[in-house]
Amino acid sequence: MSTLSLRTRRDPFFADFDALVRSTLGAGGDGNLAFTPAVETIRDGDDVIVRLELPGIDVSSDVAVEVVSGRLVVKGERRDERSEDAEQRRISEIRYGSFERSFALPSGIGADAVTASYDAGILSVRVAGVHAGTEPTRITIES
Repeated sequence: MSTLSLRTRRDPFFADFDALVRSTLGAGGDGNLAFTPAVETIRDGDDVIVRLELPGIDVSSDVAVEVVSGRLVVKGERRDERSEDAEQRRISEIRYGSFERSFALPSGIGADAVTASYDAGILSVRVAGVHAGTEPTRITIES
């Protein structure tokens, strides 16, 4: 039994705090927290750049970028490569597991408009032409 489990049993405050943290962070029934990469989208002229935080992931083997039914889909897995020595692992805030993020694309945007690159833990996916022709055009009202 871990030190954390023993402390939780003896100290009601610690048990309440542990329950609050688990409920706030969305711990599953087994106590594991799901990994969901943080995302930001940036408009760059007519293009959109979707940036995902994927530190510690081998993107060449563990990440796929696809266009599926008019959606940009980024999916993959952050693998836990650590040893399972219970005496060494007390508390971990690093999340592991499979993830999938999906973004709607405008009609007419296909896979040929999508490029992806990875640098310093950030996956950047550029979708060309998303905003092309979306600027408002003022129509003259005749009287």
